Amino acid sequence: MAQSTDNLVEISDLHFSYGDRPVLKGINLNIPHGKIVAILGVSGCGKSTLLRHVGGQLRPSSGHVKVAGQVVHELDNDGLYAMRRKMGMMFQVSGLFGDLSVFENMAFPMREHTNLSEDMIRDLVLMKLHAVGLRGAHNLMPSELSGGMERRVALARATALDPMLIIYDEPFAGLDPISLNTIANLIRRLNDALGITSIVVTYDVSESLKVVDYVYFVHDGVVVAEGAAAEMLDSANPFVHQFVHAKPDGPVGFHYPSKPFTEEIGLATG
Repeated sequence: MAQSTDNLVEISDLHFSYGDRPVLKGINLNIPHGKIVAILGVSGCGKSTLLRHVGGQLRPSSGHVKVAGQVVHELDNDGLYAMRRKMGMMFQVSGLFGDLSVFENMAFPMREHTNLSEDMIRDLVLMKLHAVGLRGAHNLMPSELSGGMERRVALARATALDPMLIIYDEPFAGLDPISLNTIANLIRRLNDALGITSIVVTYDVSESLKVVDYVYFVHDGVVVAEGAAAEMLDSANPFVHQFVHAKPDGPVGFHYPSKPFTEEIGLATG
């Protein structure tokens, strides 16, 4: 996707290292307004690190992330917090406050970031929960929810402030097939109904390709393939083929890079 004013997020030649270990090695990708874009890759390829740059938790070694035309790492604290208020986040493990009810979890960001009356907050909370089918669960505690219900509450909370961007970090992990399909359909429906933009970071190929508009495949710190979701199933790209069809052999190796085995354990090679 070429850079343009139609993009809400633009990531250009992004580099980042944890100490001496490079993680992002020149990422280039764009997220258009109103679309759902998936970032796919195996565990440890840098997907979550990439998200932390979008949210301003990390500063790049070089390159930049622009959100709504602003370079994220150049913002001061006030500017960064103002931008984050326009973002929703659905965490890998839902991130609900365990000692607050579903209603209080939903109301928390509204009370924290707005001056709305309690009556208005109540109505908005119930509306958001109704959209994910859980209005009747508003008095339950997180410990009383199933895994799928907990994810749906987290999804509703991500929409609490009507953000311009929602980021989903592994939204399908650990879900049964029915809950997984429900969450995937909700992501698509809410994105279209609210006119927002979504980034889905996942390694679940089958579900993500059903609901997203565009896909970036990340491996070893760079984008190795990209394209419309419908094109990916039949892609001839070796990495995409291995990832989409879960092949054990291909560009993605099983072993983490290391010294030769015989050298590591001190065995003679002769």
